[in-house]
Amino acid sequence: MALNCGIVGLPNVGKSTIFSALSSAKAEAANYPFCTIEPNTGIVPVPDPRLDRLVELFQPERRIPAVVEFVDIAGLVAGASKGEGLGNKFLAHIRETGIVAQVVRCFDDPDIIHVANRVDPINDIDVIATELALADLDTVDKRMEKAVKSFRQLGGDQKKAAEHEVNAINKIRPALQEGKPARSVVLNDEEMAEARNWFLLTMKQQVYVCNTDEDGVRNGNKHIDAVRARAAAEGSEAVVICGKFEAELAEMENEADKLEFLGELGLKESGLAALIHAVYRLLGLRTFFTSGKD
Repeated sequence: MALNCGIVGLPNVGKSTIFSALSSAKAEAANYPFCTIEPNTGIVPVPDPRLDRLVELFQPERRIPAVVEFVDIAGLVAGASKGEGLGNKFLAHIRETGIVAQVVRCFDDPDIIHVANRVDPINDIDVIATELALADLDTVDKRMEKAVKSFRQLGGDQKKAAEHEVNAINKIRPALQEGKPARSVVLNDEEMAEARNWFLLTMKQQVYVCNTDEDGVRNGNKHIDAVRARAAAEGSEAVVICGKFEAELAEMENEADKLEFLGELGLKESGLAALIHAVYRLLGLRTFFTSGKD
């Protein structure tokens, strides 16, 4: 499984701002759609106090943390599965990632335009879910033609594999037609082995990133509550982040200043740290430590 995460979302929801804070890079961020065309990539260390403690104890010459690669992918619009906007590039880039972090706007600000002219994070989630499902539906339809042909013409193990593929498609296709993700479909081991070869977009785990303002971080709001409920229903995760706050935090070099800054919002860790940990968990990763003098 790829150790990377694609950051996706509709235009102007704040994903490039969040990516910049994550990677301490300056992804181009502007108040108009399709600002990011080619994906920016950043390698981000996984915060881990256990590693900090081991470094204190053993004082090695090198400190090598676990890392996750984040990819900032162009904003998507309705119709992407048919090539609208930058749909084809969006889908190609997301297919190469191991997990999807979908940024949704959970704040009201009349000075920042929204592609749908309203703040409705659940609708935003549905737009992207529909486009990914439609793209996957096209993929499985093409696979079905090949699988049926193989089942009829081949024998032995190849025929058996084709049968598993047909069975997997027959289970996944109805879900996609209803706009449900492929990951929600129960497959046996043989069917799952075949399905993995298709690199379906909706087979990837998702984490929802609620980009909000400082008041939203402190007190929450109706948009955040709705996204959290959606994530819980799907078995996904939701993380609350204030993009502007995280961008300021990323500029600080002094750890004491960072802790004081976090304390002002009543936080023990940044939203970005929570996001990194969520991605690490959903990728199914575990950390093994080696320590001692290099």
